[in-house]
Amino acid sequence: MKEQLQNPVFKTLSKLADKNDFEVFVIGGFVRDLIMKRNFKNDIDILVIGSGIAFAELVADHLNTKVSVFKNFGTAMIRYEDLDIEFVGARKESYRSDSRKPIVEDGNLKDDQLRRDFTINAMALSLNERSYGELLDPFDGLRDIREKYIRTPLNPVETFSDDPLRMMRAIRFACQLQFEIDPSALEAIEKNKDRIKIVSKERILDELQKIVAADKPSVGFRHLFDTGLLKLIFPAMANLYGVETINGKSHKDNFYHTLEVLDNVAVQSDDIWLRWAAIMHDIAKPSTKRFDEVQGWTFHGHEDRGAKMVPRLFADLKLPLNEKMKFVQKLVLLHLRPIVLAQDIVTDSAVRRLLFEAGEDIESLMILCDADVTTKNKYKRKKYRENFENVKQKIKDVEDRDQIRKWQPPIDGEDIMKLFNIPPGRKVGLIKNAVRDAILDGEIKNDKEEAFQFMIETARSMGMEIPASAKRQ
Repeated sequence: MKEQLQNPVFKTLSKLADKNDFEVFVIGGFVRDLIMKRNFKNDIDILVIGSGIAFAELVADHLNTKVSVFKNFGTAMIRYEDLDIEFVGARKESYRSDSRKPIVEDGNLKDDQLRRDFTINAMALSLNERSYGELLDPFDGLRDIREKYIRTPLNPVETFSDDPLRMMRAIRFACQLQFEIDPSALEAIEKNKDRIKIVSKERILDELQKIVAADKPSVGFRHLFDTGLLKLIFPAMANLYGVETINGKSHKDNFYHTLEVLDNVAVQSDDIWLRWAAIMHDIAKPSTKRFDEVQGWTFHGHEDRGAKMVPRLFADLKLPLNEKMKFVQKLVLLHLRPIVLAQDIVTDSAVRRLLFEAGEDIESLMILCDADVTTKNKYKRKKYRENFENVKQKIKDVEDRDQIRKWQPPIDGEDIMKLFNIPPGRKVGLIKNAVRDAILDGEIKNDKEEAFQFMIETARSMGMEIPASAKRQ
């Protein structure tokens, strides 16, 4: 595979290795992606028989670049051009039951390959001149790539018990690469699932985010659910599973519906936070589920309760509690609105209100709502699509005409407090909301003068005293 090691840095490593009597290999994800012809992330793992730190220092000196040494891990890293190159000495590892931090000893190439998580990540390419580009693949990783298979070098029970994060990584790789997981590995994940509790939430989230970002994230979530991991790391999502039947009436399985919506969004957008909105859009259905003899199953208010759950769910998962969380919260709250519009006569006032509340996120909301249509009834699906297109056109027409998306009411709270000489409070909010709603509903024009007069009439109807200055205007 000499021809595939094109970057000049590999030749530099080769010459320095031979000159200083080091055995050196490129190993891991870079080799896997090279064989699969995938784009790699500019990070390269270099395995050294002996001291990885010592060899890294030689390389850094030759390339006139800095080296970062991590003595506790026995690793070193240099940045050269656009590459992050990490050096590690060959080692063998053993683990205690209460930690994923290994006890490390010096080892040979085979020892190091044996400690790797999966066969497809255990392949190495020699960088020494006498065997430059030779593939060392003791566990048939090349075969597993051809057969699209995730398998562990060791017994999978031992692999996952030693480092439980590897359970998440197995599922993540299966999802990213669209590979199957070896049945014995899936059984081992299910057997060792409780070991995930010793892994930090931050590390779990890192793997979960990569699953969410995959081309078809449902693959990963199905594995997480089937092995029992999802119940441990994201119980609110696992609780969506199940169908209940009373008097012959059943509701749909909201877990599998959510996965379908997530995949539908993934086809249309790479925005990971829009994908999280898809994951959480029905998250409150289990707690709002009710059975009515006439209506059947209902989930009234699940959008409102779901929006209130979002901050806690983000905190539990270690997701950021910032504008990304607020974006997801907004979409969960509003996700039914365009669907309701598509079922009724679409009025300008309803569209104005939707545009005002969605603001700059209206396109994302429409993608989510479109993805939320998962009915298998062809007639219903066709009818909905036609109505939904009408809603989208109406939104465009109203937005072009009224510019509601960035609109701010012509009367704000400061105006109200100043005119009536009152402090912040309930009355200010009532008047402000009345003016806003009157404009959105088309009762008055989006005009300062009309808004002012409406404000006066609203205050009068509330029994408030109207200042003389207001009467003169």
